[in-house]
Amino acid sequence: MAEQQVASIIVDSIHNADVKVVFGIPGAKVDSIFDTLSDHPEIKLVVCRHEQNAAFMAAAVGRITGTPGVCIATSGPGAGNLTTGLVTATSEGDPVVAIIGSVPRLLSTKHTHQSMKALDILRPTAKSATNIDVEDQAAEVILAAFRTANSNPRGSAVISIPMDVAAGKSKIKAFQSSAFKPPLYGPAPIERIREVASRISNAKLPVLFLGQRASSPVVIAAVREFLVKHPIAVVETFQAAGAIPQDLADKVFFGRVGLFRNQTGDRLLAKSDLIITLGYDPFEYDAQAWNPDGKLTIVHIDYTSCDYGAYYNPETELLGSVRENIMALGKEISQVADPTKDPFCQTLSKELRAWQDHLNSAQGDGLVNPLQFISALQQRLSHDTTVTVDVGTVYIYMMRYFFAYQPRKLLCSNGQQTLGVGMPWAIAASLVQEPPCSRKVVSLSGDGGFMFSSQELSTAVQQQCDITHFIWNDEAYNMVEFQEEMKYGRSSGIHLGGIDFVKFAESFGAKGFRIENCSQIEQVMDQALAHKGVSLVDVRIDYSNVKELADHLIKDSVG
Repeated sequence: MAEQQVASIIVDSIHNADVKVVFGIPGAKVDSIFDTLSDHPEIKLVVCRHEQNAAFMAAAVGRITGTPGVCIATSGPGAGNLTTGLVTATSEGDPVVAIIGSVPRLLSTKHTHQSMKALDILRPTAKSATNIDVEDQAAEVILAAFRTANSNPRGSAVISIPMDVAAGKSKIKAFQSSAFKPPLYGPAPIERIREVASRISNAKLPVLFLGQRASSPVVIAAVREFLVKHPIAVVETFQAAGAIPQDLADKVFFGRVGLFRNQTGDRLLAKSDLIITLGYDPFEYDAQAWNPDGKLTIVHIDYTSCDYGAYYNPETELLGSVRENIMALGKEISQVADPTKDPFCQTLSKELRAWQDHLNSAQGDGLVNPLQFISALQQRLSHDTTVTVDVGTVYIYMMRYFFAYQPRKLLCSNGQQTLGVGMPWAIAASLVQEPPCSRKVVSLSGDGGFMFSSQELSTAVQQQCDITHFIWNDEAYNMVEFQEEMKYGRSSGIHLGGIDFVKFAESFGAKGFRIENCSQIEQVMDQALAHKGVSLVDVRIDYSNVKELADHLIKDSVG
């Protein structure tokens, strides 16, 4: 059997895993992999401006496509810079394989250039972290990393490759494509399924509570089939956005929940006599927030057993394939309570959309009203448009009020609430299109979050992405500011400013726009969305009513 360079085995493995694009920053410890990637006709190598953003982009690929995204970093600080991106991916169920370089084996015990215990740093951020000690391990280790990243609950897997191992040779070649696909799960025992089906049939107000592991297109297809047959009330976490199609939304959708217990969905959960959580993860919305007495009746459906405790204590768990279990339930349920005939649900349904009735088409020359902006954006985007939302006050408004009708088209960081994901995720979303960069992607951030990854504007322009990025600009870290004011009566350490974002965009080769008041929203938004290429819109936002986001928390005794 002929020998092959380890770097080539690694690249062949990436290709066999069905990876189409790789993100990273080069360095001496990984240059053999970069050199090999440069010659591969079916893998696009995207050079980023910061390793953290490379990890963000890889995570977005994993979330959108279901195939693990790949990022590559060199040793020392390069590897360390992946930390935030990898822990975000693992917390939020995004499959990522991170490949890092390290010093030659002979120098691994020495105090030498860029020598760092990178795996010790990255291990807590990932599902696995493995060093390739000898050349013949390479194919097996990278295969195991892909299978680990892509098995539920999904997350990141890290591989460290000493510089001399990557340059070495091995007779053990990359495994075939079929080996990279994790085994499938089946449904729970039929007795358990029938028990849950009976509970749903007899419940007066059953609620389907969709979480991040119920957000994949294959699961959502099963959920929609279930709801057509058994239309029960639905609440989403932020990461499950887009589960309910528009033709069902008026009948069964009661909004998204997260952060503050004051939404229509929170009131519905508090009133429900049976909550069926589907792919729910406490990272998204801690059970203590929505079940503060620990008394709600819950059924847990997921790939893994629940994090059982005082506030999340399901009476029954259906473990296995989420898709198979929801389909099996659909066959066993005899009847369901119709939420459209329930007076309480009718009231909640009206409240969910009441804010739209209070918006005027124009509001003078004042700063931009967040809800007016969202309404205008909603009217201009198709259901197929991918919208990525950075963390900040903009994320609370968008995830509450922007309707999405397709899975994984409205993306946010809801587990770690990581600043800076908006632009990198938009780049990834653009590059995984067929053909790449063929349709508009929209991203949003606050002015604080944008600067965490603003250097990737250059990447977006050079990759010829078609992205319109809106910055809600108040020259402050507003999400921190308004919560500080509610706690202490004042804020501290939140002031920003000092940037002309229009000139900033133009310096990177993008097109800059500015919305200074409400009267300009529609005209400037149309111009920015019509621009083919990368555009940046500085939106002077009005946060004068922002405290309403955290007001009117519901009482525990909703009735």
